[in-house]
Amino acid sequence: MENLSEYLAKIDNLEHRAQMEDVLNWVKEEFPNLKSKIAWNQPMFTDHETFIIGFSIAKNNFAASPEAIVVARFSDAIKAAGYTHTANLVRFPWDKPVNYDLLRDMIAFNITDKADCETFWRK
Repeated sequence: MENLSEYLAKIDNLEHRAQMEDVLNWVKEEFPNLKSKIAWNQPMFTDHETFIIGFSIAKNNFAASPEAIVVARFSDAIKAAGYTHTANLVRFPWDKPVNYDLLRDMIAFNITDKADCETFWRK
């Protein structure tokens, strides 16, 4: 988590910082084979040098970006969980509990779906 500490220190709202730290720690514990890094000023996780998921923060939420194919596949589940999304990201409001089951399913899908991927992004 060392490479993420600097990123977290820049989050001014202490509650948001704690929640983001919890999410990032959860990903590391749930998926210990993923590597964490900061790229494009956001924390992300990779598997065999391919992108799995990235996170960013905004005023009202943090966002998870698992690539468009994942967001499209889980669109109904995202809406059922009470979240909104764009083509590329899912918004997790700061004032709602994180649906870790949904997050787990999206990450697990991406790991499996990209098992043979030899590029950072899908082509």
